[in-house]
Amino acid sequence: MDGRLECLYHGWQFEGDGQCVRIPQLPAGAKIPATACARTYTVHNSQGVIWIWMGDRKKADIRNIPHFDQFDDPTNMDISTIHVLPYDHSILLENLMDPAHIPISHDRTDPSARRENAQALKFEILERTSRGFCGRYGESSKDDWTFKFRFQAPCIIQNEREIQRKDGYPAKFMAIFMCTPAGQGKSMLIARFAQTGKQRLFSAIPEWLIHQVSNKVFEQDMGFLASQNEALLREGVPTGRLYLNLKSSDVLVLEYRKWLDKVGHGMPYYIGHRSLSLPAKEALLEASPAGFLASTASSQPVKGALGGLFAADLTNRYFRHVVHCSKCRAAFQKLKSMQKLSIILALVSVISALIVLRRPWRLVSVVVGSVALAVLYLCQQAINMLTTNEMRTHRKTV
Repeated sequence: MDGRLECLYHGWQFEGDGQCVRIPQLPAGAKIPATACARTYTVHNSQGVIWIWMGDRKKADIRNIPHFDQFDDPTNMDISTIHVLPYDHSILLENLMDPAHIPISHDRTDPSARRENAQALKFEILERTSRGFCGRYGESSKDDWTFKFRFQAPCIIQNEREIQRKDGYPAKFMAIFMCTPAGQGKSMLIARFAQTGKQRLFSAIPEWLIHQVSNKVFEQDMGFLASQNEALLREGVPTGRLYLNLKSSDVLVLEYRKWLDKVGHGMPYYIGHRSLSLPAKEALLEASPAGFLASTASSQPVKGALGGLFAADLTNRYFRHVVHCSKCRAAFQKLKSMQKLSIILALVSVISALIVLRRPWRLVSVVVGSVALAVLYLCQQAINMLTTNEMRTHRKTV
């Protein structure tokens, strides 16, 4: 509010240094207590991502922030998206380290993902440290290594691929996944994709529409991963006793769980390959509203309506992505405005067609009304896309 941070409950306002500068409940002329201040942390904006140092500010060193050269080149394609997901940080990381599930779970969501192409993979781990590991992987049927992989603890996954373009020059593709815990059983993901050179196809498509592909991908996995999260906590044993890790598909997943065996003792809780430390208390999941009214209300993306009475449902695309994404949020607001305008225009056209007796003008009213209804329909379809999950279906193979 007015460039200040305002408390949603009592309206206290704070400057960037944490000092409170306004308390509406104080009498006129009263001095704001010196203890009315907020704790501050060191922050730094690097390549469009805000990094926070939660420890002693004297030890903050921006040189420790990862830097990716591909995002510095304005001629490269750069698409970023953000998601809040209803499962644990470790489940999210494991999901992003598992290339073997892509042909099955994301069949034809991406043109390169096809169920019939599921096959054995080959992996090679090139480096292991307490700060993560790196390697490469590809299809076992091919001689080359398709992807380079790096896990930079505790939250960054980097995938790189280089292909030869038709003009003979190499094109590099990079996917960066920044996975942060947002609470027990809840995580936040910033996904960034870069590719050498601007892509004409992507340049012509609104970025909010491209984001829906990412939404669809995560929704295809979400039900299974949330259930897997619950199963791991319920069983209360290391993954080595639950997972059957194959050398032809699960090397990175196994490597991650073994890494947790080494460093997990420094975390609030973890489940490694051979060891674990479970959370002291069960998570209070806000993603599970109880009853028909609550589940219906929590899915309504309308400020001040029934949805305000219940916790937001993280399994709903609007609350999981749109409210956190400036581009999708702006698109949603524009679509709602266009929808209202189309309704008004359609009503005016109908009334005009009934009142006006001259045939040419009546025809104009009918045409305008028809266009308004068509726009209304398209707006509603786009709004549905921004607020409704993609239901996963499985193709039958012969």
